[in-house]
Amino acid sequence: MPRNPLAIVAIVGRPNVGKSTLFNRYAGKRRVLVEDVPGVTRDRVAEEVSVGDRRVLLVDTAGLDPAADAGLAAAVQAQARTALAEADAILFVVDGKDGLLPADEALARTLRRTAKPLAVAVNKLDIPAHDARLSEFYRLGLPAIHPVSAQHGRGAWELLETLVAELPAESAAGSRPASDDAIRIAIVGRPNVGKSSLANRLIGAERVVVSEEPGTTRDSVDTRLESEHGAFVIIDTAGLRRPGRRRLVAEHGSALMALRAIERADVALILIDASEGFTDQDARVAGLVRRRGRAAAVLANKWDRVESDDARRVREEIDRRLRFMADAPVLCVSAKTGLRLERILPLARQLDAAARREIPTAALNRWLRDAVERHEPAMGQRGTRKRPIRFFYATQTRTQPPTFVLFCTDPASVRPAYRRFLENQLREHFELVGTPIRLRLRKRGESV
Repeated sequence: MPRNPLAIVAIVGRPNVGKSTLFNRYAGKRRVLVEDVPGVTRDRVAEEVSVGDRRVLLVDTAGLDPAADAGLAAAVQAQARTALAEADAILFVVDGKDGLLPADEALARTLRRTAKPLAVAVNKLDIPAHDARLSEFYRLGLPAIHPVSAQHGRGAWELLETLVAELPAESAAGSRPASDDAIRIAIVGRPNVGKSSLANRLIGAERVVVSEEPGTTRDSVDTRLESEHGAFVIIDTAGLRRPGRRRLVAEHGSALMALRAIERADVALILIDASEGFTDQDARVAGLVRRRGRAAAVLANKWDRVESDDARRVREEIDRRLRFMADAPVLCVSAKTGLRLERILPLARQLDAAARREIPTAALNRWLRDAVERHEPAMGQRGTRKRPIRFFYATQTRTQPPTFVLFCTDPASVRPAYRRFLENQLREHFELVGTPIRLRLRKRGESV
């Protein structure tokens, strides 16, 4: 079955109150750097987490840069406004050791405007004896004040479960009408690579403000497009800057906006500036799209600026840097001249079809039998004995992205290289181009 967009829970608060530590507690691993220095984590990090019987997308808004052009207070308010606009629920973190500070009160004034589920985590209350410090935080005028310890885990999961329980039913979160068959395309990339210009050329009208200055697009803008290739919704998103480069206050919200656009999209077009080559931040954007399970293509924009003698080198560099998602098509285009833009919508339809492909179980199991016969897995290790790994059958459990469960004798002993072999064979045999594939290995008799 196709996926529904996940509800987004944003963790907000002033710097150094423990947002990243709390995020890591929920994510179950140290996904972001944690130090006792304000603003050390400069990039939002998203993680899909299970809360009871529901999955949500948790976003760590992290410490804001105190050197932001408009000052820390304005940066905190920009962060809060973005969370209000883009998140489905908000977890407001304050520091129980520092006590209630004016920055907390200013942020609370902004957050009080929302009708979305909201909870306050009074962090660093490690033991019940510290709970007396809660009383001053009731002055914030916000409901649901909870004592937590991000470092030790006290009260953390109970708080998140309470907050998620207030979200609308999963089917309603970010859903769209069942009758709407338009393919939703998110145009994503770092600032100033030409996202708005591309959106305008595809739409055929100046519907999005275009500027030479990075960061002009502050919000996601949806525009419906009817074409000979069918119906599409073009989602133009704010640019994603690399860590440490978000100097404009408004850009502190761009990652959350882009993440929301990716979550709502069927297909992502990852736009890069071909004249600058494939950068580290381009790779980060592509990785975010892939982790969120979206079918994608890479558009090398501004190809008209690439000298003919350099074209081959630039293309080889893109292919080399994109090895982690080598199945994604690469199209060299120019939003300025219109070069190859006519190929984009047909390509988006092809990507969407691959992501939605439902493979009959009989065909899937014929493929599995042939693939294993072609290349048998290495022997599994059980104690001092080696045993052959046998695959029994496979089934598809969902689409967008295509997800498959393969049953075998010893899932833990299947090596990563063999998983990649199966994924590549599956992609090639069923033409699953440009879409992530999820393979789950289970013992026979286990639930899918």
